[in-house]
Amino acid sequence: MSETSIPPLPAGLPIPVSEPDGLSAPYWQGLCEERLRVQRCTHCGTWQFGPEWICHHCHAFDPAWAEVPPQGVIHSWTRVWHPAHAALRGHGPYRVALVALPHAGGVRMVGNLLGDPMQDVAIGAAVQGVFAHHRDTQPAFSLLHWRLCER
Repeated sequence: MSETSIPPLPAGLPIPVSEPDGLSAPYWQGLCEERLRVQRCTHCGTWQFGPEWICHHCHAFDPAWAEVPPQGVIHSWTRVWHPAHAALRGHGPYRVALVALPHAGGVRMVGNLLGDPMQDVAIGAAVQGVFAHHRDTQPAFSLLHWRLCER
């Protein structure tokens, strides 16, 4: 689900890129293609996020990347008042959510929760991923945000 009404990021924030060793490159490339990719071990089937060179469970090397639907449920959330970076001064409050991905073994990832920052959120509420493309930067990148699903 693409979203064009997401405000641009404030100037001065660092651009998210893969590590020099390329570990998270499939994740970032997937976001550019509006695909959510999460690691899954080909040996034991364990899902994991963030990216690692070895499986968290069986310690096999090079877990594979699997595409999963960008859908989840709120595991936890917070309303941020204090800017986490100088470029975010004057851009709060905003909400950050810890989202559990049921199609990826329940692994969790952190992301911005779009919508009214003063709205409370129920734990367990369903969310849908929203891909935000920043193609006018160098290098271009995409982010995954979350939006509460309509009831």
